[in-house]
Order: sequence, then C-alpha cells, then structure tokens
Amino acid sequence: MDSALEIQKPHDQLATFLADDMVAVNALIRDRMASEHAPRIPEVTAHLVEAGGKRLRPMMTLAAAHMCGYDGPFHVHLAATVEFIHTATLLHDDVVDESGQRRGRPTANLLWDNKSSVLVGDYLFSRSFQLMVETGSLRVLDILANASATIAEGEVLQLTAAQDLATTEAIYLQVVRGKTAALFSAATEVGGVIAGADDATVQALYDYGDALGVSFQIVDDLLDYQGQAAATGKNIGDDFRERKLTLPVIKAIALAGAEERAFWQRTIEKGVQEDGDLDHALTLLNTHGTLAATRDDALTWAEKGKAALDGLPDHPVKQMLIDLADYVVDRVN
Repeated sequence: MDSALEIQKPHDQLATFLADDMVAVNALIRDRMASEHAPRIPEVTAHLVEAGGKRLRPMMTLAAAHMCGYDGPFHVHLAATVEFIHTATLLHDDVVDESGQRRGRPTANLLWDNKSSVLVGDYLFSRSFQLMVETGSLRVLDILANASATIAEGEVLQLTAAQDLATTEAIYLQVVRGKTAALFSAATEVGGVIAGADDATVQALYDYGDALGVSFQIVDDLLDYQGQAAATGKNIGDDFRERKLTLPVIKAIALAGAEERAFWQRTIEKGVQEDGDLDHALTLLNTHGTLAATRDDALTWAEKGKAALDGLPDHPVKQMLIDLADYVVDRVN
C-alpha cells in the first residue's frame, strides 16, 4: 500500500482511494438536491450535506462495489442515494430530538424551522428513490426501501424505549439495528448487488455493515459520556440531558440498588434534573464499570464485522474496511 495511505486514518484512506468516485457522488448530490421552484430545499440540504461529515456510508457502497470488481456507473447513484437517506433522517431526527447542534454547527431546524426540516427531509427521501430506480435493479430497490422502513421503525421504537427504565439491552440493540445499522448494512449490500456478486459475498457485505453500524452507534453513545466536544460536535452529557437511555445507562440500571434506581427514575423517566446530576450519573457509570463494558460490546461487534470479511478475496479496500472496524472503537481510547 502507498506510504501516504498508511499514515492516514482508515476513513481517510478510503476517501483517498475513492476520491474520483466521491467527486462524482458529490456532483450528483448537488445536482439532485437542486429545486427549480423551492430554493429553500438546496439551502437547507447544503447546510447539512456540506457540514464536513465523513461521507462514511456512501464510501462503504463505493468500497463494496470496488471490492467486487464493479466497473459500471451505478455505484455512484447508490452512494448518493445512501447519503440522501442519511441526510433526510438527520433532518427529521433533529426535529424529533429538538436538537440545536450537529457536527458543531446549528441544526437546520434551528436556523430555519421544523417545517422546513421535515419537508426537505421528505424531498430527499423522494430523490433517493428516484436514484434507486435509475439503476434498473429491483433487488437494489427492495434492499434500500426495506432499510428506509427499518430506520423509521427503529426511530419510533426509540421514542417509546428511550425513557423507560424497563428497556433492556435487547431492545436497545433492536433500536440501534434499526436507526443506524440498517443503513450501514444496506450501503455495503447494494454495493455487492450492483456488482453482480454471488449470494455469499453479498451476505458477507451485509453482515459487515450490520456489525459496523452497531459498533459505530454504541461508540457514539459512549462518546456522549467520555468524548471531547471539539471532536464529537456534541457536549458531554447531551444524551443524559435529553433523557436518552443508551447502553452505558441501561447496564448501570441493571446493577442499581434502590437509591440508584430512584436517581435514574427522577432524571431519566421523570426528567427532573438538578445541578450535579450529570456528575453523579458519571460516578455511577464508573462505579459499575459500565463505560468499559460498553466499549467491550463495541469491540465485540467490530470483531464480528471483521470476521464477516474473512472469506472475501484480498483487495486494498478489504484491509481498509477491516482497519475501519478497529478505528470505530479506537475513537474512545
């Protein structure tokens, strides 16, 4: 491998390897987010699309297609599709969560309004389906349509589970598999499908994306309690303040005595939070070792993702995807 690639982070290595494709993806995104009659659509979309995200999901589609030897044009369409679906869900999520910041910048719903964010998100979903259809693959359409439905289902499940102390790790995993991993797995799966890969290869790519997506979300939830705001674009404890039951807290509640459980009921279920509550929550998480246990879970999922690629032929992209799974967890070192 080129020495310049060796010193880059895995997602940067992918970006370098896929640079020409990503230029085409970004050009297609800009073209399809245009609107002749509603200039607010490109304004809102550009605010999020051009906010400096890593474009990880579309790169995974391109990477899977390359690894399977694809030389046609439609991996670019699918990468743009995946990014539009992701952007649409972010616009909707920020309205649901009443968020004021994403990637270190004000959210679209804060700069414009909730109506604009929801409707522009709907527009991007529609654009994504137009792009899918252009590939001419009914299987691709089936995969991405199912993923879109699964994402919405995961978000609705989170609404009912996020502040319920009876939420188990199994329910949390179901939420994560829906709202995050579904798009990761679809992104890698369609890359294999458009390349005409055999069923075993397509399944391996799906399994990799699913495991990476679960690991990615677990780490994101962990970073909320021990990350750095400058790196994550979020303030420490945002999930706690928003009363979200994520894995470190679910593990702590399972180990809680009566007094600790009363604390979680007051702060999470009832939303009555006082000065010093976040510090106390962090103390409980550290006392029960749930931050370390959560990282172990993320590592387990990362290993599952790497194992899924074992049977695939050697390719420069394959090693980058393996390294990416390690890097996802290394973010909390």
